[in-house]
Amino acid sequence: MSEKSLVYGLHAVQALLETHPKRVIRLLVLKERQDGKMQALLELANTHQIPVEHVPRHELDQRSQHENHQGLIAFCRMTNHYTEKDLDALLDAVSGPVLLLILDGVQDPHNLGACLRSADAAGVHLVIAPKDKSVGMTPTVAKVASGAAETVPFIQVTNLARTMRFLQEKNIWLYGAAAEASDTLYEADLTGSIALVLGSEGTGLRRLTREHCDRLLKIPMQGSVSSLNVSVTTGIFLFEAIRQRASQ
Repeated sequence: MSEKSLVYGLHAVQALLETHPKRVIRLLVLKERQDGKMQALLELANTHQIPVEHVPRHELDQRSQHENHQGLIAFCRMTNHYTEKDLDALLDAVSGPVLLLILDGVQDPHNLGACLRSADAAGVHLVIAPKDKSVGMTPTVAKVASGAAETVPFIQVTNLARTMRFLQEKNIWLYGAAAEASDTLYEADLTGSIALVLGSEGTGLRRLTREHCDRLLKIPMQGSVSSLNVSVTTGIFLFEAIRQRASQ
């Protein structure tokens, strides 16, 4: 893995400057962008003595592979890179009931970024995903996450089923989201140590992942739409857990 990474977009870079300024090596800024939001961000960078280079749009387009950079790219030192070996320590560091998010086969970086953003808002302790057929931590993911990529530990594991068994041995209940489930989300007790397991954008949970869940739950749908985007479903599941925990 490279020792440097790129983060682009106003919200993502601002979050990085506010939470982990020492990670930022330098900024590339669009020459003609001089609005108030950019000026405030540059003042923040100046406070931390971070070099700023004003460049033409084509250079930013090339660096970001033509993603929506919003006129700003940060060159950064890599964030903490967690692996399966860190799983035990991360769980042991949690005081109180554990809240985990498992994403099985999410391949769209925009969906992963949105899921991480919801995970941060809900106070999720750890997000887990398989290495195969899943998107990893990319600049697009970090941009959509709007800073959550810096705050929520993210681990990609080699064998998701094995990891799920490990979590069960830790007395963490696994609740999978599945449209065919007989029980609804609102019938489950989500106040203990749990992992919410959600599947890919198109096919949902893989068979082996579904079989390793302790219980399958569905969102009761009232309209003609049969399914929701994985990031929307993630938010609904997470905040039902938060609602239940707040009432304890």
